[in-house]
Amino acid sequence: MRFHTRKWIKPEDLNPNGTLFGGRILEWVDEEAALYAIIQLENPRTVTKFISEIDFKSSARQGDIVEIGIDVVKFGEASLTLRCEVRNKMTRETIITIEKIVMVCLDEQGKTKPHGKTKIEFVKDRLND
Repeated sequence: MRFHTRKWIKPEDLNPNGTLFGGRILEWVDEEAALYAIIQLENPRTVTKFISEIDFKSSARQGDIVEIGIDVVKFGEASLTLRCEVRNKMTRETIITIEKIVMVCLDEQGKTKPHGKTKIEFVKDRLND
């Protein structure tokens, strides 16, 4: 799994228990999945269609640094299915896992649009064409 983004947990990210608020971590994951899919599918009109169950394994506290990892599970005709793990950068302890996030390509009218992609591409490889 490639860990792309790091977040520093600040006071505004905490719940009343003083630990990382679940809604904040899900916001970060959804944004990370969207950015990853938009770059892979080369379509800014890529949206979240489905997120499977979220398995909260541990928490994090103010001052901790978390990192968000994304892996591609499958390329569909108009979709990209991802897997996600968020872990504590310092302890490497897994905070949450999500086995399935489905992102879908849309056209200008908001309808599903085939993307024509079948494998992970890196921006550096696109620049060499």
